[in-house]
Amino acid sequence: MATFAVHRSFPSWRCYLLEARYELLRQLREPAFALPTLLFPTAFYLLFGVMLSRSAADAEYMLAGYGVFGIMGAALFGFGAGIAHERERGLLRLKRALPAPPGAWLLAKMAAAMAFAAVISLSLAGLAHLAGGVVLQPWQWAALFVINVLGMLPFCAIGLYVGSLVGGNAAVALVNILFLPMAFLSGLWMPLSILPDIFSRLAPAWPAYHLGQLAMKVVGHDAGGGLWLHLAVLGVVTAVFFMLARRRLAAAA
Repeated sequence: MATFAVHRSFPSWRCYLLEARYELLRQLREPAFALPTLLFPTAFYLLFGVMLSRSAADAEYMLAGYGVFGIMGAALFGFGAGIAHERERGLLRLKRALPAPPGAWLLAKMAAAMAFAAVISLSLAGLAHLAGGVVLQPWQWAALFVINVLGMLPFCAIGLYVGSLVGGNAAVALVNILFLPMAFLSGLWMPLSILPDIFSRLAPAWPAYHLGQLAMKVVGHDAGGGLWLHLAVLGVVTAVFFMLARRRLAAAA
């Protein structure tokens, strides 16, 4: 009876907070994941957005593009490969058996991914301003930060589905197949206008294109599409892949 009373008096929000804290610590203690995730976007931006940039407009475009590129990697690898390895080791079954609020592990992973997105966004902003000569209004800096952090959600959903679909080694390979081609074909590295017309026509099929266009719109370098269209596509992608992943994980339980 005393043990039950202690559990009943323990606030549920602390369970979510502790789960998120330990998930973030776990990811930070894996240098093979944390270092490339945090350093690659800034290294690429330093090379292409600062050293090889021909104008402030190029630096602004690369800031928006590499912000989306960085958070994609954190979401896809953090969820895709992470969920696949945990599922293989039986950790997800253990989580279900523990007296924790439902979905706490999933929210913890999303919180950790958003923390990585925040660090990536702030690092790129500082580098762009100090080394790239990018000067934006305060609302533009804030908008890019919000887009990067909340823009994790569709890619977390895709990564969750990949992790529920295949094993750990296959998840890494599949995420790599998705990640780099999607970034290139979405115009995150260079404007699609300099590529053959077929690339511009196919780009809207990729969720990264729509998130990239939201970021490009903030700095004035988007292709002119509607704001609500991009938001709607990203919302549908998030909902569909979360539902598919939930069905797969429920079937595997």
